[in-house]
Amino acid sequence: MSDHDHGAGHDHESGGHSGHSHGVSADADRRWLGIALTLIIVYMAAEVVVGIMASSLALLSDAAHMLTDAASIVLALIAMRLAARPARGGFTYGLKRAEILSAQANGLTLLLLGAWLAYEAVRRLIDPPQVEGGLMLGTALVGIVVNVVAAWCISRANRTSLNVEGAYQHILNDLFAFIGTAVAALIIVLTGFTRADPIATLVVVVLMIKAGTGLLRDSGRIFLEAAPTDVDPDALGDQLVGQPTVVEVHDLHVWQITSGQSALSAHVLVEAGGDCHAVRRDMEELLRRDYGISHTTLQVDHAQDDVLQVGRPGHTEVETTHCEDPHGPIHREEPHPH
Repeated sequence: MSDHDHGAGHDHESGGHSGHSHGVSADADRRWLGIALTLIIVYMAAEVVVGIMASSLALLSDAAHMLTDAASIVLALIAMRLAARPARGGFTYGLKRAEILSAQANGLTLLLLGAWLAYEAVRRLIDPPQVEGGLMLGTALVGIVVNVVAAWCISRANRTSLNVEGAYQHILNDLFAFIGTAVAALIIVLTGFTRADPIATLVVVVLMIKAGTGLLRDSGRIFLEAAPTDVDPDALGDQLVGQPTVVEVHDLHVWQITSGQSALSAHVLVEAGGDCHAVRRDMEELLRRDYGISHTTLQVDHAQDDVLQVGRPGHTEVETTHCEDPHGPIHREEPHPH
């Protein structure tokens, strides 16, 4: 059975998920992001010129989106540098959450850019300008190729990082934008229906809003120290309290330091004759194996047989005795493997 104290974490009394891992080194991630950044900057400059010549909002919006793509990659590269710095001073986790700040910035720019493009698209639906469909089509087709290559480059980096995922979502949405622009340009060339240009922009705006809200939601969960989405704290607590000789698990907290790096702390009570050090080692192995959590702080104590009545009626507190370990303390935090 389980008893929950929502003010101090989850409590469990007695009666498989895998963490993310990726073999790509940070240097390789930076190299792939750098290649994508170069492609985007070169093509963006050319697209601005062509968009002005063709009077195409879809092309100009694509160029504006590519500017945010470039900014998102630069931000991602800076965040990766900061996150790699060792912990020092008051920053006991280092600057690992710089990557989450980058992800939030990417999500926010997607939403802001989407709002501006939606406004411009509606304005052009009401009063459509003349658009050079042929020039627009050729530029969009080249843009598709550039964005496919850029998206492939970023996909080679570690996308379990919200930081990299934010840059990837920017590129992916830009790819969809170019596809929409190419379709709109073909319609304009064949039928002269110039409103296809802002309609294509509105379709892309929907995709941008979806990607932006997703990034803000996921990064917000990390800042609010919510449990990882692939970990159910109740099920995890029940699994811990089901270990041999364990009487109770309370003050259970599980959160993410940054994307792909989870941490856990808990107070564990074992039977009076139980081996609390073996219990701690077994729990640490379970957390590593089933949940990918290697950064743990487990306080393991012996529970005494007598139960003291304290506080409000019906509320009990189990008296404990501390375990003594001649080889070291029972509290242990293991650094996340890099």
